[in-house]
Amino acid sequence: MEKELQKRWISLYVENEVGVLSKISGLFSGKSYNLDSLTVGTTEDPTVSRMTIGTFSDDETFEQIKKQLNRMVEVIRVLDFTNVSVHMKEILYIKVMDCSPEDKTELFQIAETFKAQVIDYGKDSLLLEFFQTAGKNDSVVRLMKKEFHHIEVVRGGSVAIESISISDR
Repeated sequence: MEKELQKRWISLYVENEVGVLSKISGLFSGKSYNLDSLTVGTTEDPTVSRMTIGTFSDDETFEQIKKQLNRMVEVIRVLDFTNVSVHMKEILYIKVMDCSPEDKTELFQIAETFKAQVIDYGKDSLLLEFFQTAGKNDSVVRLMKKEFHHIEVVRGGSVAIESISISDR
């Protein structure tokens, strides 16, 4: 029987010191777990960083991942965001090159539709910035690949925080 893979999200509070990111990513690679998304930044406490990790795994493997992370000395807290109400966004940059004037008009319309920002502009190119869910960014990338021939895509990992609204629970 094949195990069902599902997108999983973990948020970690970790000690903000040299080598922690390497140890955590090493845990994933050493066990052949794939990191789909990884974002790290300091928190309000400069000695603590928060990591948001996305991976695809089955239930059993995901439980193992969480147990192994909890055993690491540098990990302060592990939060499973898989089935929790969170606010999650990802940054996406798309540079479109070799644009005609008509292409630029279409790109400005796409930017307006997806609430993107045009952050740089050249004679025959445009740079768009999107800040939305990974799923919406996936849709934008598919659209842009279909509509434009010469694009460059850069994505940051997702960041997430638990919802506070009672209506979100």
